Amino acid sequence: MYPFIHIGHLSIGTFGIMLWLAAVAACWVLHRNFRRWKLDADAISVVAVVTVAGILGAKLWHVFETPEMLFHHPADLLFDRAGFAWYGGLIIGILALLWQGRVYKIGGLRMLDLAAPSAAIGYGVGRLGCLISGDGDYGKPTHLPWGISFPNGLVPTTGMNGTCAEWGWPQSCRVQPTPIYELLVGLFIAYYLWRRGAPGKRRPLGQITGEYLIISGLARFLVEFIRVNPRILWGMTNAQLASLGSIVLGVIFVVWGRRHAASIAANTAAQAQTT
Repeated sequence: MYPFIHIGHLSIGTFGIMLWLAAVAACWVLHRNFRRWKLDADAISVVAVVTVAGILGAKLWHVFETPEMLFHHPADLLFDRAGFAWYGGLIIGILALLWQGRVYKIGGLRMLDLAAPSAAIGYGVGRLGCLISGDGDYGKPTHLPWGISFPNGLVPTTGMNGTCAEWGWPQSCRVQPTPIYELLVGLFIAYYLWRRGAPGKRRPLGQITGEYLIISGLARFLVEFIRVNPRILWGMTNAQLASLGSIVLGVIFVVWGRRHAASIAANTAAQAQTT
């Protein structure tokens, strides 16, 4: 693994490079979505704002996940180039998209629906940054032939203090490459939402967003069973608890969208009868 690329005295984090590629991929998908819906909106500006907001949200979520470390080592935690939590970025990113939906006069919910495939593919590509840098987002030790070792990662698997030693495995053990799993799932979700959100298949506002929150939340909930994150409540990790919240929020989006659409259809029919 290569956490940093060294060019002379300059060190460039590979996680940052992959984060940039994730933003580029998300921007391309969002641009294509704007074009097929014939909307006059700048995908580059939208993704730029969401990316910056998402990074800040992800960092803050990670910081407040470990309050004891924040209390004892605030500077180390706040300015560490590692340590970002997806759900913090998702929450702030949603708020940024709602705001930009109003700026471009598209509507907040519609902007969320348009951006859902972009979020899925951006998340998947971004996970490759976790893989290349070896930042600890891998899974448990495994005998599977596609298992990967991270001896030189930001959070190494080998050595006296490595993940393998903590689990009582040989120092040369391999772990589940969960970022690869999440990349594949992210690509599938993006493809599914892209097809669902086609112009010829009009869905209630919030439907695509709700489906994204449900499917991505379920995927994250399941992958946590093979990751090394600590269990904090009812045998679940922090990410699993957040995933349940994502699923519940997604159901709310879907139910509200369908009821709202049915209400509009009923009002339209009633007005047609009176005229």
